[in-house]
Amino acid sequence: MFINSQGFPTKYSLQIGRKIYYYPQQEYVEGRTAMSKTIQLVGFKVGRDFFGVPITSVKEIIRMPEITPVPDTVDFVEGVINLRGRIVPVIDMRKRLGLPLDESLKEDQRKMSRVLILELGGKIVGLIVDAASEILKLSEEAVEPPPELVSSIGAEYVTGVGKLSDKLIVLLDLTRLLSIEDMKKVEVMHKRLATGEDSLSGKAKGALEEGAGRQTP
Repeated sequence: MFINSQGFPTKYSLQIGRKIYYYPQQEYVEGRTAMSKTIQLVGFKVGRDFFGVPITSVKEIIRMPEITPVPDTVDFVEGVINLRGRIVPVIDMRKRLGLPLDESLKEDQRKMSRVLILELGGKIVGLIVDAASEILKLSEEAVEPPPELVSSIGAEYVTGVGKLSDKLIVLLDLTRLLSIEDMKKVEVMHKRLATGEDSLSGKAKGALEEGAGRQTP
């Protein structure tokens, strides 16, 4: 993040694989501030739907790594990954949104999947998505309030719906993806992993240690 003399952010950065993208906090048009604010998002696909989350909440995007299951956690937490020595819990967005996964397509889907590393409730977590794009830019005027039902998910997770070219982009509210109780369970998982109290088997721990070296951009 870049800070100006007044203490306000002027630029953010986002790492996608080995590339780092820098982008301004506010868009300018023909030498003057744009009349409508530009919303900058990281776009991704889950099932047939396209989603967007604020780019400032996304730390980086990685390919699907080796995931180690963790017992006694919420069902949509797929497990944990080793991100350069840091143990990060990952959430399967298909499970979280209640979308089916065709077992016959599971292997091919996972090859295309990406993990968004972001901060959620003060904790670093990963979101497993079917595919991820680079930075999307939407005018605030192009964003409509969420209807009662947005495609296959409920409006409680949605802050708005925007149109970009011929696609509808569902803007997700990350703070609502996990309930207070769910966040407590994720926080407990963080503490267990940080203190070494987790009951992972020796084989699973070995897989986590090896996983850091196998991640590819």
